[in-house]
Amino acid sequence: MQPLSGVRVLDLSRLLPGPFATLVLSDLGAQVDKVEDPHVGDYLRLMPPLGPSTGEDPGLSGRFVALNRDKRSLCLDLKHPEGRKALLRLLPHYHVLVESFRPGVLDRLGLGLDVLHAHNPKLVLCSISGYGQDGPYRERAGHDLNYAALAGVLSMSGPSPHEPPHPMPIQLADVGGGALWSVIGILSALRQAEQSGQGSHIDISMCEGTLSFLIPDLGNLDVLPEGEEPARGADLLTGGAACYGVYRTRDDKFLAVAALEPKFWANLNHALGRPIDPSELIAPPDEQAKIRDELATIFLQKTRSEWEAIFAKTDACVEPVLSPKETRQHPLHQARAVFFDGNPPGQTDGSPLPQVRTPLRPRNLPCGKPPLHGQDSQAILREAGFDQADIDHLLKLSVTK
Repeated sequence: MQPLSGVRVLDLSRLLPGPFATLVLSDLGAQVDKVEDPHVGDYLRLMPPLGPSTGEDPGLSGRFVALNRDKRSLCLDLKHPEGRKALLRLLPHYHVLVESFRPGVLDRLGLGLDVLHAHNPKLVLCSISGYGQDGPYRERAGHDLNYAALAGVLSMSGPSPHEPPHPMPIQLADVGGGALWSVIGILSALRQAEQSGQGSHIDISMCEGTLSFLIPDLGNLDVLPEGEEPARGADLLTGGAACYGVYRTRDDKFLAVAALEPKFWANLNHALGRPIDPSELIAPPDEQAKIRDELATIFLQKTRSEWEAIFAKTDACVEPVLSPKETRQHPLHQARAVFFDGNPPGQTDGSPLPQVRTPLRPRNLPCGKPPLHGQDSQAILREAGFDQADIDHLLKLSVTK
């Protein structure tokens, strides 16, 4: 039995942060039911690139397929009074509700915290927003790049203080600052609800969640002389040290070198045929530049695979820089069953549907296919006590499908 077996989650969110959070909850054993509007549903369904159409549904976005395995889809129009009534009738059957509307939207719909808890006192409500449920930015629009910028993280990304910061290659604020902090909050709130019988409201700001990853760096900032701060691309872990960086190989690929400690630096230089000098680790910036140039010249003498063979036998913290596509074939990820095949939505021919296991998902756990839009509406409503007359009424009003 998985840790969250028996826990039921209503997911009103769309796109990335909420669905990633509920993916993790699902991988821990929770039953996740997506609540989508009857017209478009989760916008992520139609975000390119799309897979082939199944005949029952247009081709789904690869991102949607990746984030929504094992979930069910219920269509409810929450702008319609009957849709809101149906949601409130569902609430006693669930433990968690996840939403990512702008702050204030649930209140305007008549679904504020007091109303939700009146229908289910133990409900855990998790609200994910850009800048939090209160404060001067509560209604401000934003995306991952904006949150990372205001969190102070974006300013540290890039090769030098003379060039603009680089947008990050992952949605750090959405996934790290929003989804993962939400999961932690939900798990804590479920335990509290079990002990006290009282539900709670978790306010997750993606901007604050991203800023929290800077805690160690902000600690460093507090001990620097007044007015000083690390320059972009010049700190120990952002490009300022030759022992910690990325180097090009002869075949125009790259190696990640992280020989921070003296023993790893010694092993690295032994493999490269350079003199071993531990003092190089703390050399001043101009000397670091010279060392970096020396290393760059050496790494250009062999291909990435040739270096991989050398460092497979050398404890020096050197690994190849893989593309996302290359990760599927890497022996580490294959040995740990990170990638596995699920079932395509709407298909019965056994074609594989590549999926990625989150670190908390058990290996070899059967995988349910991502849901078609509204495919589980009637089943979910029946589980909550709706009879066919109730369902037909909602269908007639186009509140569900």
